[in-house]
Amino acid sequence: MDSSKFLIIGANGQLGTALRQKYPDAAAVDSSELDITDSKAVAAYDWSNVSAILNAAAYTNVDGAETAEGRIIAWKVNAVGVANLTRTAIANDIPLVHISSEYVFDGTQVPHHEDESVSPLSVYAQTKAAGDTAALIHGKTYVLRTSWVIGEGQNFVRTMIGLAGRNISPTVVGDQIGRLTFTSTLVDAVDQVLSTSAAPGIYNVSNEGEAVSWADVTRAIFSLMGRNDLTVTDTTTAEYFAAKPESAPRPLQSAMDLAKIKATGLELRDWHDDLQQYIHNELNQEVK
Repeated sequence: MDSSKFLIIGANGQLGTALRQKYPDAAAVDSSELDITDSKAVAAYDWSNVSAILNAAAYTNVDGAETAEGRIIAWKVNAVGVANLTRTAIANDIPLVHISSEYVFDGTQVPHHEDESVSPLSVYAQTKAAGDTAALIHGKTYVLRTSWVIGEGQNFVRTMIGLAGRNISPTVVGDQIGRLTFTSTLVDAVDQVLSTSAAPGIYNVSNEGEAVSWADVTRAIFSLMGRNDLTVTDTTTAEYFAAKPESAPRPLQSAMDLAKIKATGLELRDWHDDLQQYIHNELNQEVK
């Protein structure tokens, strides 16, 4: 598998950064270098030396997608952009790896399986579901649906570490249940499906371990930081967003069945173990 012929799209996001670290010799572009929402720009790109398209580009501002401006951007990036890439992948017979989200489900089924019908609650979720549909038109597409992504960039864990640094005991949602997905795990899944020539289609990907709430994750963060002096107060999603009518609805159940990706031979790490390592690295960087 010659990763020098991979093209990483969305190179500067959390996942794009991790993919560049995994495949340092791969080509990598951000929106300024390849605007996937522009069908002419995508068609004009030189695809002759690309052996796999890794699409980590996405508009992920869930609440922003509910606004008039954000709605347009979300549809362009998450749906139209994916359709443009799919069209090109088909024309050039290139495998496509597309990253999706458990938000395509309404969170009523536990756990979510790959063959579950999509039931998106928000504009963001609708655009991701549309992108999945477009990507799967290609017979060589891998759609990796993931949840609660943590990597290099702004994310929930870093926010909670910041609160601990300011001695803040937060109120956190306790009725959204899922598992963290560290970008290292997601990159491993990308590498696994490509290197083993796994059957194309949809794969659920997250870290393994107990499905817990955001409030439980926060308690784990504080415990691993040695900050048991801080308390976490649970609240419900409805209560938390009551004062924010512009906010998007969230699925309450995000845990996914992981049997299919594990059947490819991929060993998934427990999210708590990766969280411990992540916090260790973050705190060491702060010391430096």
